[in-house]
Amino acid sequence: MKNLIFEQCHHHFNDIVAIRRDIHQHPEIGFDVERTAGIAADALDALGISVKTGIGRTGVVGDMEVPGASKRIALRADMDALPIQELTDVPYKSRIDGKAHLCGHDAHTAMLIGTARILSHLRSSLKTHIRFVFQPSEEVFPGGAEAMMADGVLEDVDEIYGIHVFPIYAVGEYATCVGPMLAQSDTFRITLTGRGGHAAFPHLTIDPILIGAQYVTAVQSIVARNVDPLDSAVVSVTQLHGGDANLQNGLAGAALNVIPPKVLIGGTVRTLQKTVQIRVREQLERLIAGLANANDATYTFDYQEGCPVTYNHEPCVTNVVSNARELVGKEKLIFPVLPILGGEDFGCYSQEIPACFVMVGAGNKEQGIVNMCHHPQFDIDENCMIYGMALLVSLAMR
Repeated sequence: MKNLIFEQCHHHFNDIVAIRRDIHQHPEIGFDVERTAGIAADALDALGISVKTGIGRTGVVGDMEVPGASKRIALRADMDALPIQELTDVPYKSRIDGKAHLCGHDAHTAMLIGTARILSHLRSSLKTHIRFVFQPSEEVFPGGAEAMMADGVLEDVDEIYGIHVFPIYAVGEYATCVGPMLAQSDTFRITLTGRGGHAAFPHLTIDPILIGAQYVTAVQSIVARNVDPLDSAVVSVTQLHGGDANLQNGLAGAALNVIPPKVLIGGTVRTLQKTVQIRVREQLERLIAGLANANDATYTFDYQEGCPVTYNHEPCVTNVVSNARELVGKEKLIFPVLPILGGEDFGCYSQEIPACFVMVGAGNKEQGIVNMCHHPQFDIDENCMIYGMALLVSLAMR
């Protein structure tokens, strides 16, 4: 069966590369993925697969029914791009300024289309119903997973599997684990208000820049002194805005002799355990409350819980590990991989039904393909799509 699967993957490879590159050149953001969704829907319809569109606003669901089957598994791909300028020089680079597929969702969509083609050819060997899930808006919270679940995407589904290209690992490698695989991804926003004034008379002001700087420094102690060293957490302040500067032009046009009345602070929190998440959240607000009170300033604190932990269920992981070992051998299976503190709204599915999320190696050091997801020069070795399709096909045929 291994040889048959890879034979089929190689047979469809050039077409799938062409689909991936077409999607890559025409990136779409969030729920506005009509063109990409149309490509997926047309591909499924051409195979005689029952297709539903508009699921979760712009998602696509295809059901391949197998006579006599009593079980249904779902295979999921995300379709959306990122609001980032691509800085590669590949001939298929994004044609739209400020938008690019720099997380590999173009490859995920193409691979699932390829998987559907292969399974249609091998349909007589299937023992389970297959649901193909093409999801919008993975990069934004609340996003496509919750929207598709609200429209019933998990109805009658017993298990769900997802894959993600990952340049840290080489082509031909797979990585997964049991339990938490990816972190809960939260955000926080703070408005810190003091009293502005002339920079030559700081004693007449309440300087929010100074208080904000103290806060950014103090935040670094939250994980170091409040989280068990054997647990995992990341707190990153990613924004600190104050004054009237046009940030795109540096300090051009800014009044450098003015202490502003307020600053805006924002960042992200990544955790794998609810108790740790609660502790970090509490400390974030306690710190800003203490600093504001000590300096006669005021603040607002907004904390947004994001995608839940992506949890891999042991029976599903067992299926993945067994199939991966058969496809590439034990030496190319990274198991168990350590959890990753990136976030994924596949976690919404994994909180509801048995699930497994797998990293598919997409890196190639010899070709310089080493940049991680969301990097402006991110790319993949497209041969990784052979292995992504092979794993999805093997899971469907077990």
